[in-house]
Amino acid sequence: MSGLPKGWVDVKLEDLVAPEGIVTDGDWVESKDQDPSGGVRLTQLADVGEGVFRNRSDRYLTLERAEQLGCTFLEPDDVLIARMPDPLGRACIFPGLPQPAVTVVDVLIFRSGTDLVSPQWVMRAINAPETRQKITAQASGTTRQRISGGNLKRLELPLPPLAEQKRIVTKLDALNAKSAGARAELARIETLVSRYKQALLSKAFSGELTASNFSGWLPVTLGELAVDVRYGTAEKCTYAPELTPVLRIPNVVNGRIDLADLKHAEFNQKELQKLALAKGDLLVIRSNGSVDLVGRSAVVEGAAIGMLFAGYLIRIRLDLKTVSPSFVHRWMQSTEVRSAIEAAAKSTSGVNNVNSQQLQSLQLRLPPLQEQHAIVRRIESAFAKIDRLAADARRALELVGKLDEAILAKAFHGELVPQDENDEPASLLLERILAERESAPKVKTKRTKRGTAMPTAADFLNAKLESWPAEGVSFEDLKHEFGGKYDDLKDAVFASLLNEHPRLQQVFDEKASMMRIRKLEK
Repeated sequence: MSGLPKGWVDVKLEDLVAPEGIVTDGDWVESKDQDPSGGVRLTQLADVGEGVFRNRSDRYLTLERAEQLGCTFLEPDDVLIARMPDPLGRACIFPGLPQPAVTVVDVLIFRSGTDLVSPQWVMRAINAPETRQKITAQASGTTRQRISGGNLKRLELPLPPLAEQKRIVTKLDALNAKSAGARAELARIETLVSRYKQALLSKAFSGELTASNFSGWLPVTLGELAVDVRYGTAEKCTYAPELTPVLRIPNVVNGRIDLADLKHAEFNQKELQKLALAKGDLLVIRSNGSVDLVGRSAVVEGAAIGMLFAGYLIRIRLDLKTVSPSFVHRWMQSTEVRSAIEAAAKSTSGVNNVNSQQLQSLQLRLPPLQEQHAIVRRIESAFAKIDRLAADARRALELVGKLDEAILAKAFHGELVPQDENDEPASLLLERILAERESAPKVKTKRTKRGTAMPTAADFLNAKLESWPAEGVSFEDLKHEFGGKYDDLKDAVFASLLNEHPRLQQVFDEKASMMRIRKLEK
C-alpha cells in the first residue's frame, strides 16, 4: 500500500508471528477420521463469516485421533481466514467453544503469539476491500477459486502503531454496532411488508376494504367459476424460437408472467387450439419441490396470449362475465387460501403437488363484478406503495454495506481516528517481534538420514505420478510417505488439484468412507 500514514509500515502476515504464535493451514481431516460422539469440534468454512464466527458446523473427532493427525488446536482470538469462497479471504475471530476445536485445511489460522499485534486489527485489515482485491488477484482455480496458504502468509497488510491499532478497532466497533442496528431495522421491513399485504388481503376478501355488505357476497367454489380447467403439455421443450413458445414454472414469477426464459416445442393445430392461452386465463403452479411455490398463480395477458403451457402448470379459464381473474389471483394469495393449498399439496416425498380437483373445491365469497374490480384496484394501489417502500429499504440496506466498506477503507488509510506522535512507530514494533523470534530457543527437528537431498513437495508428487495406485491414496498416506513439511505438501496437492490441466482429483470412496486422491489420465 503506497502513501502510508506516518508511523505505519507494510508488513507480511507471517512477519507478525512471534515465537509463541502460528500462521498455518488447518488440518486435512477426512470422513474416516470423524466421529459424531468425539469431543473435538471440527470447524469448517461455513463457520467463517465476514467478521463473525457463525458457529454452524456439526462435525467432530476424538481427541486421540486429533492428536494422531497432529492437528492444530484453536485458541480464543485466533484469526480464521477462508481460503475458498464465498467470499474468498473472509476472516473472523475464533471466540472459543465449550470443547477443544480444530479446523479444516481450507481455513488459515493466524495467531500472533504477542501482545504487540491486535488480532481484531488483523481480522479487519484482511476484510478491508483493498486486501480482498489482493487476495482475489493471487487466487487460482477455474471452477472454484482458492488461495494457497503460502500466498496468504505472504499477504501484505498496512500496520499502524499498536496504540493506533486499538483506537481504530474501538472506533470500528462503535460504528459497526450502529450499522448493524440499521441493517437489523431495515431487514425487518421485508417481514413487515409481507404482514401488511396479508392484512390488506384479509380486509379485501372480508368486505372491509370497500365497506361492503359482505353477507350479500355469493358463496361459490373456484370450480363453479371456471369454464375450463386443464393440465399443460407433456411435450419436451427446447430453445427453438421458430417453434411455439411454452410457459413453464420459471415463467410464473411474483404473480406475473415473465417471458425472459422461454422454451419451445412443435404442436399440431388440434393441440394449439386445446392448449393456447387466452387473455384472462389463470395459470397455476401445481407441482414443485418447494411447497411455497405450489398454487402460485399469474394472469395471462399481453405477449403471453396464444402461448402454450407445460405439464406442471394448470390453466383455469374463468367466466369473465361473472368473475375478475385478478380478483381470483389476489384471493389465492391470501393467508387462508395459501394454508389450504399448502396443506393439500405438502408431501414427504420431496415433490409437493396440488391437483385440479383440489383447486376447484376451494371456497370463496364472490361480490358483484363491479365491486371485484374496485377491490383489485385498491389492492394494486396499496401494494404498489408498499413495494416502493420495500425497494427504498433494500437500497438503503445496500448503502449501509457500502458505508461499512468506506469506513474500513478510511481506517486503513489512517483517516478514521487522530494520530498521536507519541505512539511507538510500527517499524519498532516489528523489530521487537523479530528480536523475540531471534532470541527464542531453536527447536531441533528430527531428520531422516538420506543419501540425497529431501525432494520438494512438487518433486515428490511428480515422481509419484509414475506409480500412482489406480484406487488412489489418502492424504494421510501421502503425508507419511513424503516425510517433509505438512504445509508444503498441502500446497503442492492443492496446486495440482486446481491446475488448469489437473493431474489429480479428489474422489469420495464410499466403500472406505474416505476421500482419496486419484490420478487423472491424460
